[in-house]
Amino acid sequence: MRIVGLSGGIASGKSTVSNLFKSHGIPVVDADVIARDALKKGSGGWKKVVAAFGEEILLENGEVNRPMLGQIVFSDPDKRQFLDRLLAPHISSGIFWEVVKLWLKGYKVIVLDVPLLFEAKIDKFTKPIIVVWIDPETQKKRLMGRDKSNEEDAGNRINAQMPLDVKRNKADIVIDNTGSLDDLKEQFQKVLIEVSKPLTGTQFWHSRNGALVILASLTSGLVLCIKALS
Repeated sequence: MRIVGLSGGIASGKSTVSNLFKSHGIPVVDADVIARDALKKGSGGWKKVVAAFGEEILLENGEVNRPMLGQIVFSDPDKRQFLDRLLAPHISSGIFWEVVKLWLKGYKVIVLDVPLLFEAKIDKFTKPIIVVWIDPETQKKRLMGRDKSNEEDAGNRINAQMPLDVKRNKADIVIDNTGSLDDLKEQFQKVLIEVSKPLTGTQFWHSRNGALVILASLTSGLVLCIKALS
């Protein structure tokens, strides 16, 4: 199995690239979706977060008020890191089991869409690593336009993440999203060709088909040994 890492920054266009992969039949494990599940009412992550930040972060229905929690942690790096530590085990476990499910279904290529790919050290399990990049000024303008936030709030959210220039230097493939959607789609087609190449030998043996070949070989060998000894 080829596990492709996809990262970027807030309002960089990473979700657009993620959706392009899905539209071309490549499954995506979305860490943001898993993180939302980790905060659902009654879950282990929910209990930890409520215990740490208090019931005032809850809505009337008992679910976490995510915008309120976001305002708290994005304005305070220590609280943000504390929240990341609380949820990290639940998110990592969720990603692992999603990958296992896709492996069992026989997919040869999957994408891990993880905003904190490098911070969480998940990048060491992915190859290639794709980063969706835009310049900081464009990123801030797009974020303010998308969320109707002011410049200070947008700056706090962007500064809470690893700079895109740093991520770009860690990437195998960089998608420059400073242009139009058509420009992005044109770059994506080249990326799609790259990640859809035949699996390497190591990647094949790590795929379900490779595991089935190994199992068949071991079974055949065992049968021959039994016949030889009988």
